[in-house]
Amino acid sequence: MLIQPKKTKYRKYFKPRRIPKNSTKTQKLKELNYFALVAMESGFLTGKQIEAARQNIRRKVKREGKLEILVFPDIAVSKKASAARMGKGKGKVDHWIATLAAGNTVFLLYGVEAEHGIPALKSGANKLPIKLKIFKL
Repeated sequence: MLIQPKKTKYRKYFKPRRIPKNSTKTQKLKELNYFALVAMESGFLTGKQIEAARQNIRRKVKREGKLEILVFPDIAVSKKASAARMGKGKGKVDHWIATLAAGNTVFLLYGVEAEHGIPALKSGANKLPIKLKIFKL
């Protein structure tokens, strides 16, 4: 199942051209044994990429612990068919993307030991097109 919003204010949006700057937002948790996957560069993530990473992480930790997804793809990207002629309006919504600034947390994983959590987040990070870093607390 793809991650996408149930309802939006507008059906279609302008194509996002500006990549977000660095983020100053931080995550504060009282949980002691947790791992975070943090973006080292800015970019866009599609709903398919987020879902693929989520499935990979859950498969590696054998569905133990708690996995939180902190990014949500809420921007629609439309695309016209390659054989379509000019005019006749904007194309259909093709996929949904989430903007991600450098320093933002993508996934939080807790309730799992380090020998299972770190390799799971590494394999999940391999599914995403940006550089990510694993933080352990």
